[in-house]
Amino acid sequence: MPTKLITFLLGATPIGEARFAIPWGMTFGHLTPAEAYFWGCLGNIIAITIVILILEPVVVFLRKNSTFFDKLLEKIFHKTRHRHSANFLRFGALFLTIFIAIPLPGSGGYSGALVAWLFGVKKKPAVVLVSIGVLLSGLIVLEITTGALAFAKLV
Repeated sequence: MPTKLITFLLGATPIGEARFAIPWGMTFGHLTPAEAYFWGCLGNIIAITIVILILEPVVVFLRKNSTFFDKLLEKIFHKTRHRHSANFLRFGALFLTIFIAIPLPGSGGYSGALVAWLFGVKKKPAVVLVSIGVLLSGLIVLEITTGALAFAKLV
C-alpha cells in the first residue's frame, strides 16, 4: 500500500488522527514533512467532516434503539458537557479550535466534533473550526517530529 495512502488512512482513524499519521509518515513512510502534514491532516479533516455530518442521526438512532447505547452515550455526553461547559461559555465556538489545536490525548478532531454537536454548533462552522484546529495541531506535531528526528540524527 502506498505510504501516502497509509498516512491518509492513519489520519482518518479516531485513535491516531493526524497526530500519529504525521510522525508515521515522516519516519516509517519516508515522506517529506510537507507530504506527511498534507496527507495526515487531509485524512483527519475528511473523516471529521463525515462525523460532523452523520453524528446526530447516528446518535438518535442508537439512543432510540438500544438501552445500552442510550446509557453509554448519556454518560459520555454528561462527562463531556461537565468538562467543557465553562470553557465553551468563556470562549464560545472558538474553544473548539483551541481544544483541538493542543495535541493532547482526548482533545483531537473526533472529540472536537462531539463537543461541537453537544453545544449546538452548526455543521458548517463546526467543520471550519475543527479543521483549523486539526491544521494547527498538525503544525505543532510536525515541528515536534521534525525536531525529534533532527535530534536523533545528531545523537
